[in-house]
Amino acid sequence: MKSNRIAIIGMAGRFPGARNTAEFWRNLRDGVESIRDRTGAELLAAGASPADLANPDYVKRASILDDVSLFDAAFFGFSPRDASIMDPQHRHFLECAWEALEDAAHPPQQFHESGGGSIGVFAGSGMNTYLIHNLLANRRLLASSGLFQLKQTGNDKDVLATRVSYQLDLRGPSINVQTACSTSLVAVHLACQSLLNFECDMALAGGVTIEIPHGLGYIYREGEIQSRDGHCRPFDASSSGTVFSSGLGIVVLRRLEDALADHDHIRAVILGSAINNDG
Repeated sequence: MKSNRIAIIGMAGRFPGARNTAEFWRNLRDGVESIRDRTGAELLAAGASPADLANPDYVKRASILDDVSLFDAAFFGFSPRDASIMDPQHRHFLECAWEALEDAAHPPQQFHESGGGSIGVFAGSGMNTYLIHNLLANRRLLASSGLFQLKQTGNDKDVLATRVSYQLDLRGPSINVQTACSTSLVAVHLACQSLLNFECDMALAGGVTIEIPHGLGYIYREGEIQSRDGHCRPFDASSSGTVFSSGLGIVVLRRLEDALADHDHIRAVILGSAINNDG
C-alpha cells in the first residue's frame, strides 16, 4: 500500500530574537517575548518622523531581525552591486535554503550524484518594500539600472523559488506560492503533493517576510488589527490585536520511506494535509 507520510528531515529559519531554529525553540520554551521596546532615538534612526513620536497613539515597539542588512554575496557568486539591489527577503531565503539542506545532511550536488533524485522548491515572500523605499527612491540607481532590472531580475516575488533552484542547481519543480498569511503552510502542502506524485524526491518549502524600513513602531487605530500596546496575547481576554513582524522559515521534506532508507534525521512526520479557499 502506498504511504502518504512525509518526513521533515531539515529546517532553517530566522526570527526576531532568534538567528536559527534552535534559538527560536529556546525562546518558545522559556516564554521569551521577542517584541522589543524602542527608544525615540532608535525609531528616528529607523525612519520614524518626529510627528510619529509625538502622536500618543504611536506604539514604540517592534519585532527586529538581527543582521537584516547582511548577505554572503560571494558564497552565491553575486557581485556587490547585484547583491545591493536584491530584495533582503530573497537574500535571507537563499541563505536559509542552503542552511536547511545542510541541516538535512543533503547538499544538492551530493544528493544528485548519489542518485537521490530531484529537489523541488515551494516558497513565497511578502511585499517587496525594499524596492519601494530604497531602490525606486534612488533616481540615480533607477537611471543607471533601469526599472526592469530593479523590479524583475532582483526583486519580483515571482522569482523567489526559481532563484533558489537556479543558484543551488535544484532540478525539481520550482513553484512560487502566494496565499497571504497561509503562504508557508500552503507551500508545505504543495511540496507534499509533489513528493507523493513523484514529481520530485526532496523538497524545500517555506516563506519569508521582511519589513523595510526595519524596526519601526506603528500608529494604533481603533478597530484595526494591530495591538493597542504592542503585545500579542493569543486567546486572552486582554488581547487587543497583533504586532506585524519579520521572519523566515524553511523545512526540508522527503517521502518517509526514502528518509528511513537513507537513515535521515527525522524531526517530524506529516500524516496528511489539505487546503481550502483561505489556505
